[in-house]
Amino acid sequence: MFARTATAAVAAAALMGAGALLMSTTDTQTTGRDTATTGHANTGTGIQTVSARTADTKPGAPVVYAHRGASAYAPENTLAAVDKADALGFDWVENDVQLTKDGVLVVIHDTGLKRTTDVEEVFPDRAPWAVKDFTAAEIARLDAGSWFGPQFAGTRVPTLQQYLDRIERNHQKLLLEIKSPETYPGIEKETLRVLHQKGWLDRNHVKNRLVIQSFGADSVKKVHQQRPDVTTGFLGTPAVADLPSYAAFTDQINPSYTSISADYVSAVHALKGAHGKKLRVNTWTVNDAATAAKVAGFGVDGIITNTPDVVREATG
Repeated sequence: MFARTATAAVAAAALMGAGALLMSTTDTQTTGRDTATTGHANTGTGIQTVSARTADTKPGAPVVYAHRGASAYAPENTLAAVDKADALGFDWVENDVQLTKDGVLVVIHDTGLKRTTDVEEVFPDRAPWAVKDFTAAEIARLDAGSWFGPQFAGTRVPTLQQYLDRIERNHQKLLLEIKSPETYPGIEKETLRVLHQKGWLDRNHVKNRLVIQSFGADSVKKVHQQRPDVTTGFLGTPAVADLPSYAAFTDQINPSYTSISADYVSAVHALKGAHGKKLRVNTWTVNDAATAAKVAGFGVDGIITNTPDVVREATG
């Protein structure tokens, strides 16, 4: 599931500049846009790509979500992965948020820092290196790119604020996962506070560019209670008999592709979610063409993938 290198030399070359941009946690540089090709920033690489935003797609094709950014081609949950998804022409990116020891939201998947940073070298005496045990300033010191490839050396773990700035600059949309909410009391309120602070809870963002999801049903309920206007998703595969209770507080049922069938998708679609619209199904994590075509045949509304280009080719 975690690709360690880019699949092509061109992809690696295109990301060299992106990796260099991300060395500082205060990076707010805005690069030029090539509106004749993508309409979006190419992060200073000089590589031009034709955007899927303007390409013909099959009617009814599933929406493609770049999982942790285009994480097959750049280190997951970093700004480099966001920029790579943008360069490939994808609007929707998925990320994970957690809270630091001093209450700052950072974008990282694992509850530990070991797999995707050099925390063992920087803080050798701080095992087990849990995100919750480090301050934001300490996490900002870590290299979150070298594990993936040398061209990403020095890439940082972004804060949610930095992440929102980047996807706003790229005109992208966000599928935000609240990670391990049981570990972080109050994370829902803090997530909504930061989203509001950065302008992501205005009508346009809420209606068109934001979904908040979690594996924790209680967490999804809290988001729905605090901001009933926000679209929410539950990560998992509830029993068909239980779906009506989930429909009371969520708009999406987002299961693993290994757990679904056409009948299950139909059962979800038969219900209306919290906003009175048909419950949607976004399935994860599909990284090959055959599986993408299979789940598209089930009628899913979206596919979450590390390889968005592969899924787009197979389904759109």
